[in-house]
Amino acid sequence: MPRTRTDRTLGDVLASARIARGLSLRDVERATGVRSGHLSQLETGTIHKPEMAILWELAALYDLAFTELLVLAGYAQDGHTSGRQRQRMTVALRAMGELTPAEQAEALRYMADLKARRGG
Repeated sequence: MPRTRTDRTLGDVLASARIARGLSLRDVERATGVRSGHLSQLETGTIHKPEMAILWELAALYDLAFTELLVLAGYAQDGHTSGRQRQRMTVALRAMGELTPAEQAEALRYMADLKARRGG
């Protein structure tokens, strides 16, 4: 039975967008820095809730709505995030994009440390 739009998974959307653009997993890895194995796990549904930064990169590469990917990954309910929440995410992700790869890695390590300290 074919899926309706509401039945589509994050993996379905990502795989369809990649294929529609004629990109291999290796092409996407080269463009985003996300390993092809990780991308494959996203597309097959092994990974259901990737980091928002990965979703941001894929949304930009595939020309997809970032908010839709957030919903499919379970970060937002019913397609709605508060304006304030969306604004914070956008500011944070734009700031990350302005950093060098080494600075991005350092910022991600810092965020992981903060999350670990609060028990998340």
